[in-house]
Amino acid sequence: MTTYPGETQGASASGGGTAPVVHRVADPGPLGLAAFAMTTFALSLGNTNVWGPGAKAALALALVYGGGVQLLAGMWEFVRKNTFGAVAFSSFGAFWIAYYVFSKFVVPGIKTADLPVAVGVFLLGWAIFTAYMTVASFRVSGAVVCVFVLLTVTFVLLTIGAFHSSEGFTKAGGWVGIATAAAAWYASFAGVVNETFRRTVLPTMPLAPR
Repeated sequence: MTTYPGETQGASASGGGTAPVVHRVADPGPLGLAAFAMTTFALSLGNTNVWGPGAKAALALALVYGGGVQLLAGMWEFVRKNTFGAVAFSSFGAFWIAYYVFSKFVVPGIKTADLPVAVGVFLLGWAIFTAYMTVASFRVSGAVVCVFVLLTVTFVLLTIGAFHSSEGFTKAGGWVGIATAAAAWYASFAGVVNETFRRTVLPTMPLAPR
């Protein structure tokens, strides 16, 4: 198991040396990835207009699963001293809660002519955040890099689509969003399976030095 800074080790029964460290909490990563994947999948189906009403399902997921549960996963990453996971899950949990608030309470009060800019600015900020988190992801794993690269492309396409009221760019963002959700589900699946089986069943290609 990995030892995180600040975690203490228990003394061995003989009084010499130390016992193996046991994490105080289970790995919240697979949970956060699953919450992100499901909500992204539902919203992306809406953006592709294949199943337009999927966006309504995403609104409910955004508040509870993508937002609330992912935010909790981020808080547990703080406990595990995982800065990347804490920042990523807490921020994207907040993103989904903000999306819910924006869609339910802010958009209805915005003039139609101003809506493209309002939505564009909202998405642009998240595109910037995701882009610099992508840089940090190159020290996590190949699976996580894949998620963040695809998510950055998704936000860029959706941002352009919003500013220019372009259905084509929005649909493209929806399709890349579906790919992002698939990558996140894989990373979550691998995390659960590998942890449960106590061995690498599904590769995630760790990039950080051991």
